[in-house]
Amino acid sequence: MLQYPAVDLLTGRAAQEGSDAEWAAVLTEIADAGFDHVEIADSWLRVGDLAPDRLAALGAVAAAAGLSVPTVNVARRSVIDADHGAQNLAYDHRTIDAAATLGASVLCTSLHQPLTDDQRGRLWFWTGQGHVDPDDPEVRGLAVRRFRELGRHAAEVGMALSLELYEDTYLGTSESAVRLVEEIGLPNVGLNPDIGNLVRLHRPVEDWWDIATRTLPYANYWHVKSYQRDEDPVSGRVTAVPAPLESGFVDYRRVVRLAVSVGFQGVICCEHYGGDGLSVSAANRDYLRRVLPRPDRPVAVGESRVQQVGLRHAG
Repeated sequence: MLQYPAVDLLTGRAAQEGSDAEWAAVLTEIADAGFDHVEIADSWLRVGDLAPDRLAALGAVAAAAGLSVPTVNVARRSVIDADHGAQNLAYDHRTIDAAATLGASVLCTSLHQPLTDDQRGRLWFWTGQGHVDPDDPEVRGLAVRRFRELGRHAAEVGMALSLELYEDTYLGTSESAVRLVEEIGLPNVGLNPDIGNLVRLHRPVEDWWDIATRTLPYANYWHVKSYQRDEDPVSGRVTAVPAPLESGFVDYRRVVRLAVSVGFQGVICCEHYGGDGLSVSAANRDYLRRVLPRPDRPVAVGESRVQQVGLRHAG
């Protein structure tokens, strides 16, 4: 739902105060693009801040549109934010309960913080410098404790907690992210290995295959998006712009097969920045269906046969 803002560009109405009809217009558009599951992102609507009757209304509107809500995504609400960490932790707890009411099986969150002035002034925000988590064991320990608290709450309502990779945070490299999950030490807390968040940076980045091989064994949810990336070793200039999965920098055919081979059976959410993001996400969904391994498909040389898993797609 990256293409749906918190405030409608035409009407000026906030989705948070939207009517059933206004919510239905958005969700029906997603269903009309061929989706039958949707991740509710709080960049559009904060389900954790809805009154019980409005939360019930949202669930009814989604069902009427033919959509289920397997996941809810919390963005830029770091639980270790120096000024708002405690409030963000409380918000995550409310969102877990609201997500469970909607029937979601996963709450996705991370450690990224609100965009900086530098990022807000850029065409693509990832070309500016954002918040950097401190090299401080006490702050990292606070992240572990608070995510563990959220993980236990999620387990009580039958949900998983997924932590999204994001640059310059304790989830900003594959090694650090895996170590964080291991430090949390709960079976329902895993990673969202959003490779796109890292390879789009206009600076040297970790190899996408290394990110995939390290993080996918810990994955319990997955945002997929891609970018065209170019590096000029002479000038040091790096560019990255959004691209469909099948034509971007990352070979998602290989990565998807790797994911299945290590046992991933979670929800995959298609994302895309810029332009008609919904249509690109729909094309990405169809691409994923084509490249998912099947028992009746011959295995390429050098690959092992893997068991087919069903793809549940979220818009």
